[in-house]
Amino acid sequence: MAAVGRRRFGKTGREVTVVGLGGEGVLRTFGRHEEAKAVILEAIEQGITYFDSAKVYAGSEDYHGEVWRNRPDLRERVFLASKSASRLHADAEMDLQETLQRMGAETLDLWQIHDVRTFFDLRDIEGPDGALSAFVEAKETGIVRYIGVTGHHDPDVLSHAVENWPVDAVMMPVNPVEGALGGFLDATLPLAREQGVAVIGMKVLGATNYIVAEAGVTPEVLVRYALAQGVSVAIVGCSTPAEVQALAAAGRSGPLPDDEAEALVEAFRPYARELAYYRGFF
Repeated sequence: MAAVGRRRFGKTGREVTVVGLGGEGVLRTFGRHEEAKAVILEAIEQGITYFDSAKVYAGSEDYHGEVWRNRPDLRERVFLASKSASRLHADAEMDLQETLQRMGAETLDLWQIHDVRTFFDLRDIEGPDGALSAFVEAKETGIVRYIGVTGHHDPDVLSHAVENWPVDAVMMPVNPVEGALGGFLDATLPLAREQGVAVIGMKVLGATNYIVAEAGVTPEVLVRYALAQGVSVAIVGCSTPAEVQALAAAGRSGPLPDDEAEALVEAFRPYARELAYYRGFF
């Protein structure tokens, strides 16, 4: 079995696989412990190294903790990421302690300020009692190795964070809908790359809404589109080991050629605004 491709994770000096296991799918559930374990272990078996989670993703952190506590040897092989949506310093600090306990980890590779949507969010996070200072302190003390920010509503808001916050990574939507709409891919992403900030692609399949198998728009094609945009890693939530295998296979196939990527964007263009459900247009 060929190895999944790897890319540099921004200016950190680390490398991660070009595809990662997202925190959605079976991981964003409660009570499905064996199914979640099977998905996580299959990702490791496939050679995937990037593992995403978040405090608000139902039982996701607990599922991870069950695996890493039982197999601490596996924890050393992966790049483990989670998130806090708290906007205040004290709340974010508490979130981090809870996340570490739930995930059975002493440190996180990446801790992210989650779902930054508005300029009001920016004001609160940057303020004197804001969460940003908790993230910076966590990195300075070594509890987390790197810090990041995530968002999928407003490219201008996310670009502000990339340009003004001391982040190592940014997570944003990367799909052909965004190729048609503009903003994230033609403004935020180039800004991040210019500053050496790693880019994590999310909403790659549009929660499966963008899959049109009869038209050749398969999960593999959508993942390869994301890889063609120059992200460090594209993450996809999975619900079965078979879906993990397909994700890894896409990571072995490499980026979609430019002409195919452009044709894909044009196919989505007439419906792009309607399909960008996560932007909150409606």
